[in-house]
Amino acid sequence: MLTTSRRALLLERLDRDGQLVVTPLAAELGLSEDTLRRDLRELAAEGKLLRVHGGALPASPTHRPLEARRAMEPEAKVRLAAAAAGLVGEGQIVVIDGGTTHAGIAAALPRERCCTIVTHSPAIALSFEHHPRVEIVLIGGRIFRHSMVACGPATVEGFARLRADLCFLGVTGVHPEIGLTTGDAEEAALKRQMLDCAAETVVLATPDKLGRASPWGI
Repeated sequence: MLTTSRRALLLERLDRDGQLVVTPLAAELGLSEDTLRRDLRELAAEGKLLRVHGGALPASPTHRPLEARRAMEPEAKVRLAAAAAGLVGEGQIVVIDGGTTHAGIAAALPRERCCTIVTHSPAIALSFEHHPRVEIVLIGGRIFRHSMVACGPATVEGFARLRADLCFLGVTGVHPEIGLTTGDAEEAALKRQMLDCAAETVVLATPDKLGRASPWGI
């Protein structure tokens, strides 16, 4: 089997089964495990899958431009944002991550709701402009251009000093074995701190992120 055909078959199997396990798959296809591992390494280098011990998982599309991500799964994002807004209680302190799904929370939140919103996303902060009873706290730092949110030591320290009631977290992958993942190491560390500072965390993930994984665990 030609290399291109073999790798196309691997991607088809990955899409169908949700994972690839090297040893049984090599036996089924009549390939050496070394050949199969080499194929998986090359496909991982191209961003088409994520290598894990013993095989591979579907890769989450972590490097798409911000505008492209905003256009993905628009109906699911509206439903998730509305569900999130319904969880915000009177007087609560709520951390909101900078994902494109989270951008719709302000529009779904009742105008009379009194709460404190803490975010490292300038766009999220501005989205609450017309909520007169919302206290807005913007945590600063170096802007991570991929998501247009603050990041770095100053941002982590800002969340470390906070004790919030609720956190709405964004991720690029949700997998039953790997857990929550994202595509950047610094961003993963920040998200862990956001988790730690809140009494309760809700992950907002559209269907395209389910069963997928990115390189950095949260």
